[in-house]
Amino acid sequence: MIVVDVIGTPAPQGSKRHVGRGILIESSSKVRPWREAVVTALTDAGHAGTRLDSPVHVRVVFRLPRPAGHYGSLGIRRRHRLEAPAKRPDLDKLLRSTLDAVTTAAVIADDSRVVRVSALKRYVDEGEPPGCLLTIAPLEETHVDRV
Repeated sequence: MIVVDVIGTPAPQGSKRHVGRGILIESSSKVRPWREAVVTALTDAGHAGTRLDSPVHVRVVFRLPRPAGHYGSLGIRRRHRLEAPAKRPDLDKLLRSTLDAVTTAAVIADDSRVVRVSALKRYVDEGEPPGCLLTIAPLEETHVDRV
């Protein structure tokens, strides 16, 4: 099982824009630093190049920065403490950028190996950095859901 804490601002990988001559670039300039943060965390933890080539379960808890309006003179306002980030960035796009970075770090052979995902996004607590807690584990045959 691989567990890493990635520090950085999670960024969604969404649309690309055409800049000419068949060249497409990310619409958001925040995607590259986020993907680099994921790759660096996996590399520093000694997991880069692992190349898991079997079905895996990925669990990600994204810690998003709080809006400035959540803070008062005494810290996080009471009414915002338990508020969920039910707005942008989209969870699926955060997963896309993160899983692409995991593949770039060669932790898994390809993101098609991901057969189960557990994901959550929440706001940071006081003194906590934005980022994510990323867990990657081989999926046991007994854990495959059947319909």
